[in-house]
Amino acid sequence: MGKGETTRDTILRHAVGLASRVGLSGLSIGRLAQELDLSKSGLFSHFHSKEALQIQVLEYGAARFVENVVKPALEAPRGIPRIQALFDRWLAWSQSDPSSGGCFFVAMVTDLDDRPGPSRDLLVKLQRSWMGFVAELVQSVVREGQFRPDTDPDQFANDMYGVMLAYHHASRLLDDPAAEVRARRALAALVDASRTPAT
Repeated sequence: MGKGETTRDTILRHAVGLASRVGLSGLSIGRLAQELDLSKSGLFSHFHSKEALQIQVLEYGAARFVENVVKPALEAPRGIPRIQALFDRWLAWSQSDPSSGGCFFVAMVTDLDDRPGPSRDLLVKLQRSWMGFVAELVQSVVREGQFRPDTDPDQFANDMYGVMLAYHHASRLLDDPAAEVRARRALAALVDASRTPAT
């Protein structure tokens, strides 16, 4: 990785943490330059516009999510253990940087849900892809015979995401020390409701 790529990576890593706290709308080239002790012109040369910066921050956040959550989870054994590993990695991702605002994508959803434009369009695409991935994973658990044949993969994905949203709310806003325990219980109940009697 060359010096320019290293600098860009540093900028984007910092920008993801900042955006999770202040939203993409609060993210600016000027603020990043100040926090990273870089010149505005130097930082501008990497992104050229605030919109381009926002798009690249979303893409960078998505790439980090795949590396830190999805790929490690897929190393777990097939079936329910893989669902559990995905949830464990997702929780760890949300907790990994105390200076951030928690799960980057939960923060982005609340920031962009009512803001039409390219950034929102990309976030919608990323979130649909994520929900589709979880649903496909649930389908594979059905094929393994560990979930009942009538399990609705899309409903499971929706409910699992709901558990994470509730965890984020309880942990970040309410500072509930039992937030993680409750989230794990909720996932266990979701898994048990879909589990075949033999498993």
